[in-house]
Amino acid sequence: MDRAPTGPTWLKDARVAAVVKNTLLAGGEQWGLFDLFWVIMANHVHVLVQPHKKPADITCILKSASSREANRILGRSGEPFWQAESYDRWVRDKKEFDKIVHYIEWNPVSAGLVSPAEDSPWSSASEQTDNIAGHGPALLS
Repeated sequence: MDRAPTGPTWLKDARVAAVVKNTLLAGGEQWGLFDLFWVIMANHVHVLVQPHKKPADITCILKSASSREANRILGRSGEPFWQAESYDRWVRDKKEFDKIVHYIEWNPVSAGLVSPAEDSPWSSASEQTDNIAGHGPALLS
């Protein structure tokens, strides 16, 4: 995936990336935690959500659900999969929202991995749907 120069690149493993993708989709569609845009890169994930629960609770649920299965696939135990911290901020208006969606979905294009963005199987750009109702305030993680 990404040509990541630092950090663990476990998300290059398609099985692990699929676990994270399925967890994100379940968080939005099955668990009703949020509406979202997302991309999975080799050593990080970008998620833009319109939360339906507390952002800290969403982060905890997603990291917990995906890390157990990812560590099982990688044959790891007793070690954290995700870093403890995340970068969160509120999106104030539609212009900022649209800029962030573009950044997220074009991340694989900027890294030279795909063109167009819709060709990335690890991005909401490939979903071809408008996932966020109303494009209102959202949280970036």
